[in-house]
Amino acid sequence: MIFNVVALRVRHEREFDSIRTMPARLRHDQIMRSASEQAAIRQDVFHWLDDVFIGHGGYEIHHTVLKSYTWRGERLPLLDTGRGIRNPEEFSSTLTIMSGWKKNQYEDYESDNGWVTYHYRAGEGGDNIKLIRAYENRDPIVYFRAVREGYYLPYYPIYIAENDPAERVVRFPLDEGLAVLGDPTTYSAAQKRYADALVRTRLHQPIFRARVLHAYSGSCTVCELKHSELLDAAHIIPDASEHGVAHVTNGLAMCKIHHAAYDRNLMGITADFEVRINSDLLLEVDGPMLRHGLQEMHGQQIHLPTRRTERPSQDRLAERFEEFAKH
Repeated sequence: MIFNVVALRVRHEREFDSIRTMPARLRHDQIMRSASEQAAIRQDVFHWLDDVFIGHGGYEIHHTVLKSYTWRGERLPLLDTGRGIRNPEEFSSTLTIMSGWKKNQYEDYESDNGWVTYHYRAGEGGDNIKLIRAYENRDPIVYFRAVREGYYLPYYPIYIAENDPAERVVRFPLDEGLAVLGDPTTYSAAQKRYADALVRTRLHQPIFRARVLHAYSGSCTVCELKHSELLDAAHIIPDASEHGVAHVTNGLAMCKIHHAAYDRNLMGITADFEVRINSDLLLEVDGPMLRHGLQEMHGQQIHLPTRRTERPSQDRLAERFEEFAKH
C-alpha cells in the first residue's frame, strides 16, 4: 500500500513537471496560466508596445499589428475588435480594452479631465467578471484608443481606479499622475493647472500627432522626409494660446529640424503655403545642412494634405507669419 501511494505521488509529480515544461501553445487551452506568468506576459506586452509603437515613430498602430503579438512562440492577439475587451481564456483578469471608432451601444467616453468611463458588457458574468477582477487585483491593462478606422493609440500601463456596479461601469485615468490627484471636482488651482498640462501633453498631443501625420501621409510638409520617428506635429498657433486648438487644421507635419526652425521663427510659412527663411539665416555660411536643409527651402511651396478639410488654416498661417516677419 505504501509502495502504491509513493508510486502514485511520483507519477503525479512527473505529470505536473511535464505540464509545467510543456510549450505554452500546447497547454494554454488546458490550464489557467499562473499569476507569475500572467504578470510576465503583461510586462512583455508593455515592452513589445515600446518597440512597435514608440520605437517606430509612435503615432498609430494598425489592428493587424496588435493581433500579431506572440508570447514564447504562441500567438496572443491584443485586440478583440468584436467585443471591445480582450479576456484570454487562460487569464484570470482582463488584458486589454479598447474604444471603437464607430458608435456602439455602450457609449463609453473620455472626459476632458483625462478619465475614461468604460461600460460593462451586456448580461452578467463572463467578460465583466474579469474586468472587475482587474480592478480588484490592480492588474495593469492596456487601453487602445481609436484614432481612425482600424488604427489605435495605446495607453499603458492603465489601472482601473473605480468600479461602479450600480451604473455598470469602471473608470480609470489615462495617466497615473491623474489618479494621484484624486477627484477632479476637488482640484485646487495648482492641481488643475498640473492636470490640464498633463492632459494636454500626455493625452491630447499624441492624438493630434496621429491625425496630423496621417493627413500628411507620414512625411514632412517642407522636405517630404518620410521617417515617422523623425517627424513631429507642429502647431501653427501654439497650444498654449487660447485658440491654439489641437486640430489637424492647426497642425503641420514637420521633421525635427524644420519644426525647431518654425518654432524659433527661423522659418515661416505664408498664408499661400510658401516657405520663407529668416533673412540673416539666408546669408549665413555653415555647411550642407544649412544650405540644403533650410536655405534651399526658401520660396518653395509646402506639400499639402490631399483632403482639403485637413489642410492648414490660412488664417492661422497668416497670423503666425506676422510673428515671423517681426524677426
